[in-house]
Amino acid sequence: MEVHEALYTTRAMRRVRPDPIPADAQARILDAAIRAPSGGNTQGWRFLLVDDPAVKGRLAPLYRKALTTLWETFYAERLAAARATPDSEDSATLLRIQRSSDWLADHFAEVPLFLFAFVQRDPTGGSIYPAVWNAQLAARAEGIGSSLTSVLGVFAKDEVLEILEVPRDEGWINACCVSFGYPTGRWGVAGRRPVHEVAARNSWTGPLGFEVPAPLWPPDAGPAVPR
Repeated sequence: MEVHEALYTTRAMRRVRPDPIPADAQARILDAAIRAPSGGNTQGWRFLLVDDPAVKGRLAPLYRKALTTLWETFYAERLAAARATPDSEDSATLLRIQRSSDWLADHFAEVPLFLFAFVQRDPTGGSIYPAVWNAQLAARAEGIGSSLTSVLGVFAKDEVLEILEVPRDEGWINACCVSFGYPTGRWGVAGRRPVHEVAARNSWTGPLGFEVPAPLWPPDAGPAVPR
């Protein structure tokens, strides 16, 4: 797969089939993950694959509870506003994300594979998240969808460490959990605010120097516009 196709179309794919993921595909995903940059080449990471139905069954109610807590706290005001104006583009997007996230919570135990990424004594994520993103890009090349979530590490930290038998005295932090599976939907370029609305040059409000009114991939997409 051409690198730009992977970069532009690797988006959150939470709705997946229960079909198992072959071991050789899992090996390629993890091998790509460990090739990511690592600060000082310390490689202070640990990747834990979870596909045991019993383990997933113990984690599933924790994920549902954590996600519900997220909706009722951090997203409460945004969701209330979205429900009040469901026809606006931003509201429709947020409500669609909530439905997709709730699907994952409702079907957590049926998802074929999870990757729990741990980092040792580094809460910044500077090394672990590039590795996780490598894993997600590698999965995209295999036709496997993925979705990253950190709610378990925030709202069920101790329970997750206990279930996964993580040593408590070695400084391990659960940075995130990534679901993997063959998607039921179609790949596509995610809608985002244009780059010139979220970027600047030389100072916080300095002119960027160009506009990108539409995605620059696929190859026949329009060029950036000087300004």
